[in-house]
Amino acid sequence: MAREPISTLYFTLVVVHLEDRFLLVQERKYDQQWYLPAGRVEKGETLLDAAVRNTVQEAGISVIVEGILRVEHTVMPRGNVRLRVIFVARPEDKTPPKSKPDEYTLCAGWYSLKELDQLSLRGEEVREMFQYMASGAPIYPIDLLSIEGAPFKTNRYRW
Repeated sequence: MAREPISTLYFTLVVVHLEDRFLLVQERKYDQQWYLPAGRVEKGETLLDAAVRNTVQEAGISVIVEGILRVEHTVMPRGNVRLRVIFVARPEDKTPPKSKPDEYTLCAGWYSLKELDQLSLRGEEVREMFQYMASGAPIYPIDLLSIEGAPFKTNRYRW
């Protein structure tokens, strides 16, 4: 008996940090609330490429991805699946976040944990992620993600 394929949507979220501050974008949709640079992975794009692209589009800055905070795999009510990879990154240079609205977001900025109370956040997960990062969360190596058939490396990690 043939099985039906599972429709899977792939998303990236990027926790960008600069010392004790975190990058947030004010979204055009979702009641113009504040959230992480995030978005769907486009056809033919890797998760890493999508994370970098979404951050540039939404916040106006280029980033260096440092690792992975978490991978989430959620079965949705209709049986579809959502896979989210939450990356950790830092700014590539001193370019300030965007301040003028465009088709993606209204603006972006750097905020400390204390300043989050002044913003209308899209969800409490934003505060949770930032607190988790500030408390020294483990960041998993970026090469945890690999293409199928890539060689396995030996002696890289010793337990």
